[in-house]
Amino acid sequence: MDCHGYPDALMGNHFHANGCGRGDYELARASKMELARNRNFFQEAARRTQEQLVELQDSCGVWRGQLSSSALSTATAVIALTNISRLNHEKWIRAGRRWLVANQRPSGGWGDTPQSLPNLSTTMLCWAAFGGDDAGEFSEVILRCENWIQLETGGLEPASLVAAMEQRYGRDKTFAVPILMACAIGGRLGPAPQCWQWVPSLPFELAALPRRWFARLSLPVVSYALPALIAIGQVRHHHAPTAWWRGWFRKGTLRLLREIQPEGGGYLEATPLTSFVAMALASQNLSEHPVAKAAVEFLKKSCRTDGSWPIDSDLATWGTTLTVKALQAETPQPERVLSWLLGQQTKKIHPYTLSAPGAWAWTDLPGGVPDADDTAGALLALAELAPHDSQVRAAAQAGVHWLCKLQNRDGGMPTFCRGWGTLPFDRSTPELTAHALAAWARWPLSGDALARARAKALAYLEKTQSPEGWWEPLWFGNQWAPDEANRVYGTASVLAHLTQCQAPTGMLQRAAHWLQKMQRPTGGWGGGSLGPESIEETALATTALARLGNLAAANRGAQRLLELTRNGTYFPASPIGLYFARLWYSEQLYPIIFSAAAWRAVIAAAGIPPIPKASAPAPADDTR
Repeated sequence: MDCHGYPDALMGNHFHANGCGRGDYELARASKMELARNRNFFQEAARRTQEQLVELQDSCGVWRGQLSSSALSTATAVIALTNISRLNHEKWIRAGRRWLVANQRPSGGWGDTPQSLPNLSTTMLCWAAFGGDDAGEFSEVILRCENWIQLETGGLEPASLVAAMEQRYGRDKTFAVPILMACAIGGRLGPAPQCWQWVPSLPFELAALPRRWFARLSLPVVSYALPALIAIGQVRHHHAPTAWWRGWFRKGTLRLLREIQPEGGGYLEATPLTSFVAMALASQNLSEHPVAKAAVEFLKKSCRTDGSWPIDSDLATWGTTLTVKALQAETPQPERVLSWLLGQQTKKIHPYTLSAPGAWAWTDLPGGVPDADDTAGALLALAELAPHDSQVRAAAQAGVHWLCKLQNRDGGMPTFCRGWGTLPFDRSTPELTAHALAAWARWPLSGDALARARAKALAYLEKTQSPEGWWEPLWFGNQWAPDEANRVYGTASVLAHLTQCQAPTGMLQRAAHWLQKMQRPTGGWGGGSLGPESIEETALATTALARLGNLAAANRGAQRLLELTRNGTYFPASPIGLYFARLWYSEQLYPIIFSAAAWRAVIAAAGIPPIPKASAPAPADDTR
């Protein structure tokens, strides 16, 4: 008999039927015994973690979390408010600059978060934020900053800075052009108007065309940066005109800029994007334009008490659905959570992306935009909360169909808009595709469309999996990786989602093998083979391997998680999130939620599931 009272012979038959040898069976049996011995430790840590999540839940049943303060966001807000009206916004400008001074790295640069490595984009924007008549007050700060930039670019002259931006972002103008615009406004590209020749021109007039055409226009910015295309394109044309006829489109595109501005004034609830729009309008003498006024109100409202700004207001929908998926039946206040989630589903065409009804954004705030990841997350959360409720089933059906219609031709899922695949942040991405597959598996609606969508998605994941077994994600990264790609997050996320639906066994095994290869001697994970371990990456990899049944690696990961979190009492967040083209963030909730999910997964793995009836060996294609 094994340690749980199951006959050894039955366990052996089960492993043989699934293509495993006696050695695999012995290893799994020993791993289950060790998991059983550790189960009480994991349960206690899970209990403490759940208590912390209960404390962080608000009266509506929502987990809003807290995004890290951002030097980049703070710098852009300071530049915007300075150019709108230094006199009227002196309080916010002074507080923002004080925060930047306090968070300058010893090397002279700035990272996106206080924990992040310095990078050129953020440091150039901070440099611009200290421009102006009072620059002498910050001479030491500026000197250290300029020394750091010169080491990175070879010089402070505009040509060197432009070349560095081109090298970092390539043909994607989404972030490179706003940074150069901010440097021109801050006096860092030489005197006006000559400085504007260094800022690339953007075709703002294309925004006057029907938006359903945008996917075919090969725009130089990603889909969610339409406000930047309009405002920055206009300010560049204002200071350094090109074709005279482009001025014909100024009023119409300004009108569109106002139409797509959310009620709260913040585009995408994002400080950088909103700041770029505000400073662009101010620089062309439009400080009193309704868009600029609304943007300023958003910036003042979103400033924190320490003078800093985050990159976005919050990720309330994302944080809430992650928590529900982690806690499952243990979710506190489930009725309130369910009511809130149902209320966040879009009921009409979205004015920003023209997205159809039936989806979810990352937040309930006005600047949220429907996206694939949050829609899949909401569908999975609804399946945990009330899978048989008629209202929930109707909402799920709408969400499932929305995801099917968003799917790209290559079978993958984009973030916001179908077909905007010419730039990196609009492409299909594996983690969103696997998330959609998991959601479709929990809500298996009848019809050929869903079957085709599922088949195409699996084919896409087969195609994008590397020979070594990893997947590279879009929205999460690791600053220590040479290419900043967080393949541990991508692979663990895809694998965890695929364990919830039928997927080719070979695909799963390659992913699991690669994750085990990346496991450190301590039992934890970082973003790859380089850099420190993190709670987030260790928890995600542990969850995926536990769900798949790789018990030895999952047990080591869970034990390391106990050490990293001090037995479920300490959850420092790491900057693993990427937003708006290589802009890093950390989120207070991530280490707590991911740890809760990991311990639940290993606790479930500690009990042997029912042994299936004996069956013939799997066919050649070996699908699970």
